[in-house]
Amino acid sequence: MNAQRIPAFINPESGNGERAREVLAAGPFDLHEVAPHELKDRVAEILATKKPKRILIAGGDGSIRTVAELIVGTEVELAVLPSGTLNHFAKDHRLPTDLEEAARVAVDGVVDRVDAGRVGDRLFHGTSSIGAYIHFMKVRERIEPAFGYRISTLLAGIWTFFRMPTIAVSLEIDGRKHIYRTPLLFVAVGERELKLPTLGGRVDGGRRGLHLMVVRGRTRARLLFLALDAVLNGIREATHQPEFESFIVEACSISMRRRRARISFDGEAEYMHTPLEYRLESDILRLVVPSTARHHGDGSPSV
Repeated sequence: MNAQRIPAFINPESGNGERAREVLAAGPFDLHEVAPHELKDRVAEILATKKPKRILIAGGDGSIRTVAELIVGTEVELAVLPSGTLNHFAKDHRLPTDLEEAARVAVDGVVDRVDAGRVGDRLFHGTSSIGAYIHFMKVRERIEPAFGYRISTLLAGIWTFFRMPTIAVSLEIDGRKHIYRTPLLFVAVGERELKLPTLGGRVDGGRRGLHLMVVRGRTRARLLFLALDAVLNGIREATHQPEFESFIVEACSISMRRRRARISFDGEAEYMHTPLEYRLESDILRLVVPSTARHHGDGSPSV
């Protein structure tokens, strides 16, 4: 990387925003503290006026998705300083979560191309879901001001489990339709693992594509058994259960009875018109990674 200063956008509301500011202030960065609702416009302005080669986002998965939507398919390089609550993007792509190390990578790292998913005109870099997780998010958001993130997460999980709302979906893959009554349909970029201790992470050496997982069971007891089986034995063993189906695809179409549905993208939700057209976008994002490790587009190390 040359001596050009790197525009760095800090989400002051992120879990570690203050520490991110301290770390970046010591490096070759032009700092911009931007609230989440202003981030898209501010980044677009810098891209248009300064035309930087590389930009940095210090925030969580939602902030990363906002910036990624602006630069996918361009030559702009994305560096990440993980300062959110969960930092799934950094973990998926083996980026350092230590902020000082992440700042060094932002300056001296190399560029690799990684995959993303898209549904309609919306990009997602990690996961998208329909069903129970949306209800979980709504409950957690409503009670978080009173109880805090961790307790709200637990309470929302318990509420979702006992309510277990279901939806009717028709999933079309390679011209073949699959019809389900399901509490949860989950779409991820790259093959995913549900076995501890890598719960939700990418499978090492996993397949490239969109990983669709759908639960067919409706009774809480069977769903609890399925969840425990996946956690203890892994996603590939769980797929042997009749209530669980898993597909790796390049694209798919999801139809529902309702004309609009609330969909989650990387932990944030919004309404979209149905049917939902999902597709993989290969090598679409230029990501700055440590010089000692490159990745294939699916996020698996190539060293």
